[in-house]
Amino acid sequence: MSGLRPFLIALQFLTRLPVRLESPPDGAALGRSLLFYPIVGLGLGLTLAMLAEFLAGVGGRLPAAVVLTVWVVLTGALHLDGLADSADAWAGGFGDRERSLAIMKDPRSGPVAVVAVVLVLLLKVAALEQVIARQDWTALVLAPVLGRAAPLLLFLTTPYVRPGGLGSELARHLPRRSGTAVLSATLAGALLAAGTRGIWPFFAAGALFYWLRLCMIRRIGGTTGDTAGATIELTECWVLVGLALAGA
Repeated sequence: MSGLRPFLIALQFLTRLPVRLESPPDGAALGRSLLFYPIVGLGLGLTLAMLAEFLAGVGGRLPAAVVLTVWVVLTGALHLDGLADSADAWAGGFGDRERSLAIMKDPRSGPVAVVAVVLVLLLKVAALEQVIARQDWTALVLAPVLGRAAPLLLFLTTPYVRPGGLGSELARHLPRRSGTAVLSATLAGALLAAGTRGIWPFFAAGALFYWLRLCMIRRIGGTTGDTAGATIELTECWVLVGLALAGA
């Protein structure tokens, strides 16, 4: 069980599956759980692809809407919440670090947060419609995989700015060599699976990550759990849309 513990922690944190741990995780297990984020993304992607294949014969927009609904339910809208909080902070923080951090902790959502979430969901459902119509299950699998590889890259390269929180334990105990190896294998496997059509969508996703990280460094000096969640949402949306356009 001890070898599976980091994986179960990742599964418990990234999904709403009924995973129970015998005891609270220690720092080392939390840090190692980041190594399993892409694997959890793979499981999520395969689940969504199987559902989409089952619904592919229905036609119209309904399969895309059902797949997106299951996607949100399985993840508990956790990363959408991070996107909403980050959007509010960037809009209402007026460039001030402390104000931005305070807004991210506020449970209320403003209009900018709502608009950001709605736009991301609209892009996802439109891309899903294209992907399902072409039965392009590779794109549907790779979006959550690369989306959950993004926080691994973020924690490897970016300071965590909220001391004492769960994210600080993740950052402190992340095994950096193993993290780099997992990230490299994930990116290589994704490019191999997508083929040449994946080159520009993956390059664009890398450019998006660079820009998001730069925005975080300039505004708050690093990352938080909310900005990591926003990075997951924006990366998987970007990858899904990019692969849908690349296959059009």
